[in-house]
Amino acid sequence: MREEIEDRERRGVISPTAEPDERAIESALRPRRLDDFIGQTRVREQLSLMLQSALQRGRPPDHVLLSGPPGLGKTTMAMIIAVELGTSLRISSGPAIERAGDLAAILSTLAEGEVLFLDEIHRMARPAEEVLYVAMEDFRVDVVVGKGPGATAIPLDIAPFTLAGATTRAGLLPAPLRDRFGFTAHLDFYAPDELEQVLHRSARLLEVNLRADGAEEIAGRSRGTPRIANRLLRRVRDYAEVRADGVITREVARSALTLYEVDEEGLDRLDRAVLGALLRRFGGGPVGLSTLAVAVGEEPETVEVVAEPFLVRAGLLARTPRGRIATPTAWAHLGLNPPRGWQEPPTLFDSSGS
Repeated sequence: MREEIEDRERRGVISPTAEPDERAIESALRPRRLDDFIGQTRVREQLSLMLQSALQRGRPPDHVLLSGPPGLGKTTMAMIIAVELGTSLRISSGPAIERAGDLAAILSTLAEGEVLFLDEIHRMARPAEEVLYVAMEDFRVDVVVGKGPGATAIPLDIAPFTLAGATTRAGLLPAPLRDRFGFTAHLDFYAPDELEQVLHRSARLLEVNLRADGAEEIAGRSRGTPRIANRLLRRVRDYAEVRADGVITREVARSALTLYEVDEEGLDRLDRAVLGALLRRFGGGPVGLSTLAVAVGEEPETVEVVAEPFLVRAGLLARTPRGRIATPTAWAHLGLNPPRGWQEPPTLFDSSGS
């Protein structure tokens, strides 16, 4: 279930499946150098200094941990690190490394200076983490031969490398692993003007006629996430080519996004279903997560991981110890009036309400 949910997170809000040609387009839109990367100004400056210093010393840079919500450019940033260093990139993921031997096999084949990118590193198996600790610190893996009391560990030196780890849940990383990263960067959501720059760049690469007002409309519905902005751009492009003259204006973008059920605030079908159930069926709450999930016909983890983070960030929903509660903004967004006696949620709430 967790794998399915996080895969849905990575894919965005429009297509329920990630077709091969869609992935190819996303890859083509990725910037190749730090100078081409839009947004994340402070992270880019910090990373540039670290990489330039490493190149001057002639040694691999410190290990890098990239954290933040899906779609903000963690994978792209890891690819850029390898390009800036003039080396190759080896890609794997935490869920794919189930045993210590899996990781040892990867590490033992790395060339000196290579960058190893581990996506969703927080989902790596615990035995593999123990191997990674030593590899990151001492550039060594211990290969265990035999079983039981007669087992022996044979140290195997590996070439100095740079680990680029990406995680959407930095809090799930064990402290010993987190502390071994020399540089930790948190990627933040993008401002609308930054998303407009992303959209204009993508439009040039896709040879799409995107007007300024069209870019503004799409950026405002993209949840502060470049991946979603690019997905919406491609869907609006389809609409413009089939039902308009191929030019993306504000009116064309609005019509297309209405067709794809993305409203003015960027809420999609699932978001509105969760809010609608919370307001219409439960009077604004509080209501437990499981009950709310049943009301919208989804698994509790789907509601919690896919829908809630954006609804909370948009100020439409609060998670309290008593359950989920709608905010005044939620009532206004759906054009509903709170029932008599409804009270606003407390200003202090935790993120673990159920």
